[in-house]
Amino acid sequence: MLAEDSTLLRVGLERLLVDEGHEVLAAVDNAERLLEAVAAEQPDVVVADVRMPPTHTDEGLRAALEIRARWPEVGVLVLSQYVERRYARELFTVESQGVGYLLKDRVVEVDEFLDALERVAAGRSAFDEEVVRQLVGHSKHADFLSRLTARESAVLAEMAQGHGNEAIAGRLHISRSGVEKHINAIFDKLELNRSSGHSRRVLAVLRYLGS
Repeated sequence: MLAEDSTLLRVGLERLLVDEGHEVLAAVDNAERLLEAVAAEQPDVVVADVRMPPTHTDEGLRAALEIRARWPEVGVLVLSQYVERRYARELFTVESQGVGYLLKDRVVEVDEFLDALERVAAGRSAFDEEVVRQLVGHSKHADFLSRLTARESAVLAEMAQGHGNEAIAGRLHISRSGVEKHINAIFDKLELNRSSGHSRRVLAVLRYLGS
């Protein structure tokens, strides 16, 4: 499902997704209609803008939070020109799996958008590095990061964008076993033990984002 108040962008995204073999169940122009459509159809994934009618402030992001709370199996990919820090942090804190946040102006390749969409639909995450940077820049707990080496910080930054171990290895030009070694070191330095009952990977990224 699509929620975008710009008619040209909404129609363009719909045609792109259909051409790529996806089924678009609904394409709406405001958050209220999006919630109604999700309640009726419960799609695999929603693509939503942040600022939509009537106030053009944060309706889309608040709708995304409601979707994650009411239908946690529905993936949510926020596509916006802005980083709305308060709700973006809350969106990630609720549950990072099946969540993404991309900035429109920084999506330079169609394949980049499609890859992010498929990752979110598959229950993984996809965060633009600029979104991560802005959230980290306002962190109250950045002292955790001081324990990490430069390479470990780079690996954690890639994790925060939703990349798996194999993708991180390719992007940082290191072996997969090297990535796994760095991730284990990250867990140790952030004092994330196996008995926590939660995904250590998710907890590590949440700490990275200062939640």
